[in-house]
Amino acid sequence: MRKTRISMTLAGVALAALALAGCNSGTPGAAPSDGGTDEGTDEGTAWFEVASDVALEGSPTFDKISSAGKVVVGVKEDQPGLGYLDVVSGERTGFDIDIARWIAASLGMDEEDIEFIRVDSSAREQSIVNGDIDYYVGTYSITDKRKDVIDFAGPYFITGQGLLVASDSEITGEGDLDETTNVCSATGSTPIQNIRTNYPNVPTTEFNSYSECVEALVNGQVAAVTTDQAILIGYAAQQPDELKVVGEPFSEERYGVGITKGDSVLQDHINTLFTDGGEIWQAIFDKNLGSSGIEVTQPAVD
Repeated sequence: MRKTRISMTLAGVALAALALAGCNSGTPGAAPSDGGTDEGTDEGTAWFEVASDVALEGSPTFDKISSAGKVVVGVKEDQPGLGYLDVVSGERTGFDIDIARWIAASLGMDEEDIEFIRVDSSAREQSIVNGDIDYYVGTYSITDKRKDVIDFAGPYFITGQGLLVASDSEITGEGDLDETTNVCSATGSTPIQNIRTNYPNVPTTEFNSYSECVEALVNGQVAAVTTDQAILIGYAAQQPDELKVVGEPFSEERYGVGITKGDSVLQDHINTLFTDGGEIWQAIFDKNLGSSGIEVTQPAVD
């Protein structure tokens, strides 16, 4: 871990946000407009002021991070625009990834101090409880059931459940789901539970990741994939000739940062970061999801 840190003051956050908003012809992280390459556009915590002399007294998670000299973050790797790993370049991109980096910077961690670990939906709570990760940022919906086991900071994003179908599908929304329309989602996810509860006659298929569901959809094994609309738009953008998002969102999903139960000090720290860092949040959104057509505003934390 580098010994020289930049103090993260509110003024520093505002300056960083303004710098972000001004780079690459007004689009943070965008490809150069002068005919250059994408090399170096993923700047990690260089996006943010890295805090120095951080003290979170009473946070066991922060004590663990400080002792290890690194932060271990659970993420998704198969959600374009949100949490994605390019297996060729090794580059991680997405809204959730940059939210995770922002939090890490506020804890005094540089990019080289962050260890990202893929954690599937079904294993998130256990990974936090076991201490395998320090916090989780990966389209993690805040629910009362999960709050019995872990705590959340946030929400930092609100979306709604949607449907992804083949481009030639006659499904136009959740009202067209019936016993002939097999719907796929990730094991342990909120969307699969919503389908089972609200549409009990609709057959379901589960995989560990949404990308496996998308592959099953493309291969004709299922009729639709359901999860949060923000995730589905990323997949549709990858294969616009084969896939489309249909209907209106039919739930409200509030994304939070999963943390250890009872670590109110870390929870308050992250919530303050979100509350005071509106420009940073907007810059992260514009970089990763601004071109999707989704219009959202930063939610107030709970």
